[in-house]
Amino acid sequence: MTSTHLKRIARGFVTALTFAVVILSAVTARADDAKAREIMRKVEERDDGDNRITNMEMILIDKRGKERIRRIRTHRKDKDKDTLKLMFFLYPPDVKNVGFLTYDYDDPDRDNDQWLYLPALKKSKRIASTDKSKSFMGSDFTYSDMTSRNLEDYDFEILKTQAVKDVETWIIEALPRDEKVIEETGYTKSLLFVRQDNYVVIRAVHFVKEGNRLKYMDVKKLELIDKIWMPTEIHMATKKGETTLHKTILKHHDVKFNQNLDESFFTIRQLEKGP
Repeated sequence: MTSTHLKRIARGFVTALTFAVVILSAVTARADDAKAREIMRKVEERDDGDNRITNMEMILIDKRGKERIRRIRTHRKDKDKDTLKLMFFLYPPDVKNVGFLTYDYDDPDRDNDQWLYLPALKKSKRIASTDKSKSFMGSDFTYSDMTSRNLEDYDFEILKTQAVKDVETWIIEALPRDEKVIEETGYTKSLLFVRQDNYVVIRAVHFVKEGNRLKYMDVKKLELIDKIWMPTEIHMATKKGETTLHKTILKHHDVKFNQNLDESFFTIRQLEKGP
């Protein structure tokens, strides 16, 4: 084979490779919709209050309908663009003084930090990324659900609009961009129902990676408190087919914004000290 033939083959290979890259880039670009991303940006940036203290009730319901009730006090504070959260379990006695501390970072290149304090062990445990897809305190929420999501980890697409409880929503599909995000959240994709009037996610369907299960989140009660839209009753149900395997209800009471919360309160020292 002559050098001329080799050069032609090489040029043909380069042309084919370039064409393939262009096509792949076009497909990748179409996977993320600019309007959907803008909606999700507004969801992330909407005013959700600051210096908040809430009494929360967590109701765990098994597949036979048996309920377990836990009472929790939650604290939340903004630190510049980051968010600090600290919660303490108050009831029943077997979980009393269990604490959970979260640092949600605005920096997309920085993983959120979480620590769980168990009084029986008298020590705090940092939640590893590999454990964030696990159940939070026996609920249908994962550790990952207890933090905000990084928008840069997902491609978004508007599937359609739909009325939910007489309010128009966008149904937005969120697809993780890599396997690391799937491993950390435990979800292969999510469908998010975003209210068009206030940019609150009032319903979601999460496709669980393992066990052929779906999780259905539904905001049953949304209240305007001090001009802040606050979901005060949230249901999360884990289903396999038509069977509900487990359900969690979160109810927020006595929601108070603009409380005197110092940044020094959101520390591992305070986590281990208790409420």
